Order: sequence, then structure tokens, then C-alpha cells
Amino acid sequence: MNQLSPPTVTEAERTLRADAARNRQRVLAAAAQVFAERGLEASLDEVAHAAGVGVGTVYRRFPNKEALVDALFEDKVESLLVLAAEAAAFDDPWEGFVHFVEGALESQVCNRGLRDVLLRSDVGCAGASKVRDAVTPILAEIIGRAQAAGRLRPDVVVNDVPMLVTMLGAVADYVGAGDADLWRRYMVLILDGLIADRQTWTPLGSPPSQAVVDAAMTGCR
Repeated sequence: MNQLSPPTVTEAERTLRADAARNRQRVLAAAAQVFAERGLEASLDEVAHAAGVGVGTVYRRFPNKEALVDALFEDKVESLLVLAAEAAAFDDPWEGFVHFVEGALESQVCNRGLRDVLLRSDVGCAGASKVRDAVTPILAEIIGRAQAAGRLRPDVVVNDVPMLVTMLGAVADYVGAGDADLWRRYMVLILDGLIADRQTWTPLGSPPSQAVVDAAMTGCR
């Protein structure tokens, strides 16, 4: 019995597939930049403009914003669960708590899109709520261990952590490129304020210049 030969792929088809793959990567790269700067309130029209393609091209690759967010943030969302597992494995419970808070802040503060995905229940990729649900008991355990060791204030709760991300995210949003790392100064201040029995203070980064403060206050209005 003769076997059927596999269908041949024409050069035109290969070109179309290559163009489609390139366009998909351009859209993802543009979406990463747009969502990081503006959050998930940004539209697909803005993503298309940043990618240098028509909005129809975006919709051919991703039928809606949710599908684009899924493709863009899935790995980053899962990394929060990895971070929590790392923090829980620290021998020193305070160092484990600091590791989680610093890692969560570093990934989210300067990326408004990722912050929206992880902190807001009404937006985000399909796995975000599952990751949040999985991280919560691990973070509660990390906090409990640090408190039991007498290192962390006894009144700190799990829900304080997303509020810290929101607070420091506001610093990054309003300061912008004027002093991109200024939020780290306030992270240190906050962490020192969470220590149950502080004997010394952690060195701070450089204070904001008056120009940076003025620009931030203007952005708040």
C-alpha cells in the first residue's frame, strides 16, 4: 500500500509563518514596555502603536487583552511562588521575610502591569489568582516564623505586604526616571520599622533631590 506523501510547505507559507512569529514577538515586546509603564489600563491600540503594527495584527495574534496578558505575565506570576518557596527555606526567619519582601518589591514596583496582575483581582492572567492563593499560606508561615523568633513585629499580617508594594510603587510611578531607584530607600525605612527589637539602623540610599521631590509632587496632583 502506498503511503501518502506529507503535504509540502511552499516558500510563501514559510514566509507568512515567519512574519507571524516576528509580529507576535514585536507585539509581546511592545506590550511588556507599555504595560510596565502604564499598567493594564493601557489599550491594545497603544500596544499596536508601540509595536509599529496595525491593531488588527494584534488581534490576530491575541483575541483580547486577557490573552495578551496571559502570554506576557505567566512566567513572571509563577516566579512569585518560587520566591515564596525560597523565602520559606531560609534558616533565619527574618532573612526569609526580607528575601520575599525585597524580591516581590523589586519585580513589581517598577512594572505597573505585573503589579496590576498580582494585586488586583479583576485583571491579570488566568493563573494569577491561583498563584495568589498558593502564596498566601506560605507568606503567613514566613511571617509567623519571624514573629515567633522575636524578629518581626507581632502585629504584621499577610495583607500588609501588598500594601507595601502599592506604597512603594507609587514612589516609583511619580518619580519615574528622575530617580529610578529611590523607592529602595523607603523600602529600607519600612523594613527597619518592621523589626521587633531594633538596635541599629540599616544604611539608606541617597535622599531625593528637591527637583525629584518637586516632580513627584507635581505628578501627584
